[in-house]
Amino acid sequence: MATEVASFEQLIEPFRSELLAYCYRMLGSAHDAEDLVQDTYLRAWRARDQYDESRSSRRTWLYRIATNACLTALEVRGRRPLPSGLVPPSDPRGPLVHGETPWLQPLPDSLLGSGDPARAAIDRSSLRLALAAALQHLSARQRGALILRDLLSFSAAEAAEVLDTTVASVNSSLQRARARVKDAGVVQDQSSEPSAAEQRAWVDRYMRAFERADVEGLKRLLTEDVLMEMPPMVNWFVGTANYGVFMEWVFDKAGTDWRLEPIAANGQPGFAAYRRTGDGYELHTVQIFTVTAEGISRNSVFQEAEIFASFGLAGRLDD
Repeated sequence: MATEVASFEQLIEPFRSELLAYCYRMLGSAHDAEDLVQDTYLRAWRARDQYDESRSSRRTWLYRIATNACLTALEVRGRRPLPSGLVPPSDPRGPLVHGETPWLQPLPDSLLGSGDPARAAIDRSSLRLALAAALQHLSARQRGALILRDLLSFSAAEAAEVLDTTVASVNSSLQRARARVKDAGVVQDQSSEPSAAEQRAWVDRYMRAFERADVEGLKRLLTEDVLMEMPPMVNWFVGTANYGVFMEWVFDKAGTDWRLEPIAANGQPGFAAYRRTGDGYELHTVQIFTVTAEGISRNSVFQEAEIFASFGLAGRLDD
């Protein structure tokens, strides 16, 4: 039995990272995605004798099991939007308002591993927070069709097999999904964006300005239409002036003594912010940035314990 288990795990383990990315796109939660991958592997083990390699590849078979697990989960779990896709913009001078909605979570890059580069299954640009948020406004089957066809390059026939439907149904769902994503203003072509090193450099400069509490320095790194949102708060706003007003408030209320630790999520650079409390620094937020050739265009700020845990961050740093 132990030999059979080891042999089975060896066959399916190479697919773990891409299945995690897939379940994340479907569910919008790193924690839920990890649970669903475990569920997928358990279902696959129980159904191992039913797999017929003459009918489909092992990868397609696993995706069908993962999709069924995701669709079942989505029957009882709500969508996970970001505030900018749910409510009107706020005044940065107004009070912070806590929302009860389950919000989209970032996916730490560290969870994806290296995978198999020959598969090219994990395109980091297809994990961008803006696209992940747009997917949350699609129906579950539209979401599946778009991910499988446009992000993972499954054929229409393969997608139909995974979704247990017809090619015509897949094409119909895909057409509707593409239209909704386009209406949301999400551009999937990332060919013109700065390289990963250039994006990191922008955020490193932002971090240095942040540690100096240099609001004007921060503003110089932003695009004119920069967007900041901060779930679980519903507040969000657009523009460098509003951004500056809010950051002045942050430094006034939370102090100017911070320690920042670089992180990455959804193929995007970011940092964990620790604020001075007593004789050390307490974890305050995780911030993930969208960077364009003109500067930082979006800052998604997260402040939930489950998200902190997914990055494996220490809750406190010594002085």
